[in-house]
Order: sequence, then structure tokens, then C-alpha cells
Amino acid sequence: MKLLQKDIEKDNAGQVTLMPEEAEDMWHTYNLVQVGDSLRASTIRKVQTESSTGSVGSSRVRTTLTVCVETIDFDSQACQLRVKGTNLVENQYVKMGAYHTIELEPNRKFTLAKKIWDSVVLDRIEQACDPTQKADVAAVVMQEGLANIVLVTSAMTLLRAKIEVTIPRKRRGSCTQHEKALERFYEAVMQGILRHISFDVVKCVLIASPGFVKDQFVNYLFREAVRQDNKLLLENRPKFVTVHSSSGHKYSLKEILSDPTLTSRLSDTKAAGEVKALEDFYKMLQHEPDRAFYGLGHVEKASEALAIDILLISDQLFRHQEVATRSRYVRLVDSVRDNGGNVRVFSSLHVSGDQLNQLSGVAAILRFPIADMSEGEEEDSSSDEE
Repeated sequence: MKLLQKDIEKDNAGQVTLMPEEAEDMWHTYNLVQVGDSLRASTIRKVQTESSTGSVGSSRVRTTLTVCVETIDFDSQACQLRVKGTNLVENQYVKMGAYHTIELEPNRKFTLAKKIWDSVVLDRIEQACDPTQKADVAAVVMQEGLANIVLVTSAMTLLRAKIEVTIPRKRRGSCTQHEKALERFYEAVMQGILRHISFDVVKCVLIASPGFVKDQFVNYLFREAVRQDNKLLLENRPKFVTVHSSSGHKYSLKEILSDPTLTSRLSDTKAAGEVKALEDFYKMLQHEPDRAFYGLGHVEKASEALAIDILLISDQLFRHQEVATRSRYVRLVDSVRDNGGNVRVFSSLHVSGDQLNQLSGVAAILRFPIADMSEGEEEDSSSDEE
């Protein structure tokens, strides 16, 4: 997704112009467009014309319309998005107030105007427009003296760093210079990983090389992580996977990603973090039920007590047609973030998102137990059903 223009005022009203570039961008667009928004885009309109002799003909013309959104239809299989609404701006082909359906297409820009751009919608734009936000897989392709650190998205491979260090050959009877240079090389690669890989986004880090370089580097990496007490690396150790490559050059990435032994590991990287968060919630619900809540009413009370460590929320809730209800979810997300909590927005297209929707679409893992939440439970559950 490309952000072509952004014009949002201090009162959070305004408009943005975006251009979707791939199928996944249509899903992001579906989550951005809401009933009541103003959408301006190019579309095809069937126009009837009457000649001087009285004969009537019809033709299809491309024109630009601005509609007030009334219905939104997304085909998840074909990644097609259709928006229907009434025309807001006089047009030579379409009268004011006439209904029209616009089908948004990749590589065709549109302008979306809202009365209020909330934090969740702005986060969605940032996520859609930042290619590194889509990079679920990172790879370090290396050989002695050469390493390429890359982020892999569904559409492209981004080279974040190329590290080259001269490694002298081993000499008979003395390996000191060789080992010192190798250690400098490994240290540079380690710093490159810490600088360029966001472990909040990346779900899998591939370490690839010919021979034993990858294994030696991983051993060095976590030995240093223990020595330096680097919690970021130690906590994300399960994400590191070693794999063979024919060289340390970037072009070896293709053979790495086509490795059949990695297929199952990479197939669910996009939702791996969400799956784990949901598993953690179920475990907490089983073993410490006073630290695991679900349902909007209960989760809001936990948020008021500043108790939420991880908020699990479905993107489906932000598409609620009632502005007041949608705003309630947005306030919950903002509150949790403001108080240092972690927010995970689940995609309703994934199985984990579907499971979360069965739990009302909102759940929370708490920092500390809160008892006696049963009061007002009936009232909360009835408000959730509304």
C-alpha cells in the first residue's frame, strides 16, 4: 500500500489518499473503510444516451465519484472489495443522491475521508504502508566474512544490511588471527540483527550458510546473549532456525525459502504470535482464572484497574456499524497501550481470530489476579450481545 497524501486536522477529521498494490492491501482497505465515510475513487458507470432521432443507446464510461459509504462487501477468496453508497458530488453522469457501487482495485488510488480518524485506523494505515510491518520472516544468509540480513514480505525481499569482514586463512600452528577476525564478524552480524530485525513483527529468523558457519554463529550469538544478559535475544530464541544454503549471497534466499523442511514452519508465521497469545490465554484461564478475562464488560473493568498485560482483540470489532460501540473498543485499545500493556489485533480471516470471535472477540491476560468479577456479569454479557 502506498500513502499518497495525508491531511488530518487536530480534531482528527480529514482525509488520506492511498493506492493498494497487492491482494493483501484490499484486506487492509476493508478494515479502513467504515459506514458513513466519504470515498472518492475512479469507477465505471453505465450511461444511457438519447440521440436527436429519439433512439436510446447505452455506453460504459470511466468517471470519478465521491460516495457516502452505506454498505461494504469483501470477498475474502478473490480479495475484491465493493463499496455502495450515494453520490455526494455533482457529476455529469451521476446525479446527486444516486446510488452507485465502486469496486476498489489494486494500483488505482482512492481518497477516504472520515469525521474521526482513531488510533486503530491510523495504526492500520501505518502497518499497510510500511513494508517492514509485513516482514514476518527475516533471514541471515552468510558465509565466512559475508552476511546479508534481509526481511521477507509477501511481495518483496528487503536487504537491510550487508556485512563484510576480511577473514585471514588459518595458518599451521596458529589460528589466533583467524579466530579473532571470525569473532569480529560474528559480533557485527549480531549487532546487525539487533539493529534491523523487529522481533515484535518477525516470527521466524532463518540463519543460513554452507558448512558449519550457521551453527558456529548461533552458538556464538546465544553465548554472548547469556553473557550480556540480552533478554531480547534469549526470549526470542525459539524463532531462530538454521538451514543450509549454497552460499552467503542474497540470491541463495530463493533456495532457502523453497526448502521443503521449512514449509510447515513458514506457512503460519504471519499468525504465529497471535496463536501463541491465544494458547497462553487458554492456559491462564485453566490454571489462574483470576488472571484471564473475556467479554467486553469484564475486560474494561480489568483495564480500569490497570491490570491488563496482553489484550487480545479481533479486527472484526472495529468494523461495527455503530460508531459508539466502535469507539468503545478503540478507547479500550488506547487505554491498554497508555498503561504499558501489549495489544494484539487478530485477523478474523485466520483460525486464531475465528476462535477469539467465539470468545466475544475480546480477551485479556492480566498482570495480577482480580477476584470477585462475577458481580454484574449478566449485565455485561447482555451488553456484549447487543
